[in-house]
Amino acid sequence: MKRYLMGVDVGTNESKGVITDTEGHVICSAATPHVTENPKPHYYEHDAERVWLMDICILTHRLLEQSGIDPADIVGLGLSTLGTCLVPVDRDLKPLRKAILYGIDSRATKELEWMNDYYGPEGIDQYFGRPLRSGDVCGKILWIKNNEPEVYENTCKFLTGTSFLVARLTGSFALDRFLATASFKPLYNDDGTIREELCGPYCRPDQLPQAKTVTDMAGRLHEEGSLLTGLPVGTPVMTGSGDSGSEAISVGVLHVGDTMIQLGSTMFLYSCTDKPVKDDRVSGGGFLIPGTFSISAGTNNCGTTTGWYRDNLFFDRKEDEAKGAENAFSAMMEGIEKIPVGSDGLLTLPYFAGERSPINDPDAKGLILGLKLTHTRAHLYRSALEGIAFTVAQHIDILKEHRVEPLRILAVGGGTKNPLWMQMIADVLGEPVHVMDVTIGACYGDALMAGICTGVFKDFNDLQKVIKPAGTYQPEPAAHQAYLPYRALFDQAYKCNKELMHQL
Repeated sequence: MKRYLMGVDVGTNESKGVITDTEGHVICSAATPHVTENPKPHYYEHDAERVWLMDICILTHRLLEQSGIDPADIVGLGLSTLGTCLVPVDRDLKPLRKAILYGIDSRATKELEWMNDYYGPEGIDQYFGRPLRSGDVCGKILWIKNNEPEVYENTCKFLTGTSFLVARLTGSFALDRFLATASFKPLYNDDGTIREELCGPYCRPDQLPQAKTVTDMAGRLHEEGSLLTGLPVGTPVMTGSGDSGSEAISVGVLHVGDTMIQLGSTMFLYSCTDKPVKDDRVSGGGFLIPGTFSISAGTNNCGTTTGWYRDNLFFDRKEDEAKGAENAFSAMMEGIEKIPVGSDGLLTLPYFAGERSPINDPDAKGLILGLKLTHTRAHLYRSALEGIAFTVAQHIDILKEHRVEPLRILAVGGGTKNPLWMQMIADVLGEPVHVMDVTIGACYGDALMAGICTGVFKDFNDLQKVIKPAGTYQPEPAAHQAYLPYRALFDQAYKCNKELMHQL
């Protein structure tokens, strides 16, 4: 009997699914878009049932239909979602409100201020080991407690996206230990057990899911889960994780020094380390692979910014695509290769939705500096792509400051479809940037980890034999040198304009 694995990831603006064989070959893949709601400034939400659960149903059935595979031959299902989201559910596992998304949602400013006062500097250092951030789930729980008391009182469990889906499909409550210890601080110990004595200000211990290793089997599909997915009752479902961790595994972040840059709606970085690293600009902690640590960081602005340019400056290209012409993002690159490094003296801070790392400033604003009458929309767009590349470089510099030399920089996500942009990033970094053979993203990592969960693969090291490289963008020394002064100006531009941004 031929065996197969299925992985599904729910992202910010779309969900993706894949079926692979037991040698890591992609049999088929599918995607479905959805809407991210932004009802107020700094508020970002998903409807957990209509987006998360519905997307799982759509994709699992679509994958089975496309592949023609007997559902009984799918030996494991791996799931991931947007990571540190929060959805409160009642005893029937029904969401009591729309899910509050990850760090891009920064509504809980007052709650984080309260937490800072409550713990004091020493307590923050002891229990968090870094400044509080908009992605901290405890701040989101407190926001519900303070602003929606009826929802808070009726909450049976506080769940992330993946733990919500696992619960709805299997009836089991499980949370990836990595997410628990990284984003639910201070509610879980390093070993994943709940710190009951610290739950008081936030919730009861029984309102939290049990922490497990990402590749542990969280449960098996029950009858409703089978109907929803089209897979047989009893199909193993792994604990799952956040999308960025799964994406890191998908491109081969398997050894110390491997570093992923995920170019999706946001930019996310993971670097596997052999030691914990403490730096207020980024996050440090454990990693999905047992016995390793990580440095992680995320921006708010990547595909969200390029999408803004498409919708507002290149709307004609978007309209042409709808009529059957080439992809709008590909058309937007026309003529950009003729524009020199630095976009003829144009600099863009791409903080269109505030910013997370490394500045961690939700009130940061986008800035286009140096406009001249000779600049065109192509100059504007190239400058935006360069600005995002500069933010990647800021993160790589932080790694090097801690003597974490990136052994391999592995790129994944929609940005890898843009060769000129990938070359820009390599030139800005002055480092080779590798693109892997399969760049579908987190859902591929989910499928591979489902293989570990079900014994198809022995462990994470076993994945080396199936994750293959496709090509490398080598930096051009002259271009790297030409970018250095623009990078220096980029770093200064935020510092010089921070107060003006806040006043705006």
